[in-house]
Amino acid sequence: MSTKKLNLEHKLAFGGVAIGNGFEEVSDARAQETLEAAWDAGIRQYDTSPWYGLGLSERRFGHFLHNKNRDEYVLSTKVGRILKANTGKMPETIWVNPAPFDYKYDYSAEAVRRSVEDSLQRLGVERLDYVFIHDLSPDHNEEYEDGVTWLDHFEVAKKGAMPELTKMREEGIIKGWGLGVNTIEPILKTLEVADPDIFLSAIQYSMVDHKDSIDRLFPAIADSRASLMVGAPFNAGLLAGKDRYNYQGEMPKEVQEKYKKIRAIADKHNVDLSTASMQFSYAPEEVDILLVGGSHPNQPKENMKFLDVKIPSNFWKELKAENLIDDRAVTPS
Repeated sequence: MSTKKLNLEHKLAFGGVAIGNGFEEVSDARAQETLEAAWDAGIRQYDTSPWYGLGLSERRFGHFLHNKNRDEYVLSTKVGRILKANTGKMPETIWVNPAPFDYKYDYSAEAVRRSVEDSLQRLGVERLDYVFIHDLSPDHNEEYEDGVTWLDHFEVAKKGAMPELTKMREEGIIKGWGLGVNTIEPILKTLEVADPDIFLSAIQYSMVDHKDSIDRLFPAIADSRASLMVGAPFNAGLLAGKDRYNYQGEMPKEVQEKYKKIRAIADKHNVDLSTASMQFSYAPEEVDILLVGGSHPNQPKENMKFLDVKIPSNFWKELKAENLIDDRAVTPS
């Protein structure tokens, strides 16, 4: 039985990390050109966040989308951080020349309501399709205020953000909600205590790292009514040939070695590794949508072709034979 529960027509969504100056400074003009290229390529699903560039990504999406028919595209953003104007020293973040704002984690009902309203204004739209509770995850423990863990914030969200987003769904402000996280545990925990519609799981199902999703995430999604968007199939750049891994500056040695072996097999079979990475991450039945970003106009059109390219079956067989991908992993036929 199919687990693609939302029957979403879009296979590929465009993510807003790079548009928010996630890896380099992107000019307003190039951001606009890239979004125009995504639209012209046929992409009609977009995902952003107040966190991306401290509001910059949302503003750029809004500048582009406000001239489009709201019924023609799907739009999601995130909650969990409240932005406030900053006239002093800018906070240290991963963003290159972000908007002049500071932020505070807040997963309460009041903060989530305010965050959604702020996002609607930055985006210049009257409604959102999906809202993800952002970075409510153990990999952010060091970023929270002293002594507070993701579990503390989860308890706040369970009583605040989750019921408030359910209420907003009932009000028609959003179609649905879930979590946008880089680990699996928060998704499993949310399925136990709430009624989410869709999850965004980033960096957890790629050619480099996927066993935990097979073991725990996919069975939980299959047993639920929630849908799944998989993000960062390149592990934030690695599998697309960039010297980046999972939004971090440091790359573990074992990851480097695994990448080199995968790269060698791809070269042997004359396979474009970016395309293979996208096909791999979209292949499981549990995956409804693949989320890929971009900051150059040529990228969206190339990404939209990812399902059209035939990859030799021997490529996947050799990866499994060399134990580079899990033998249980679904590979494109």
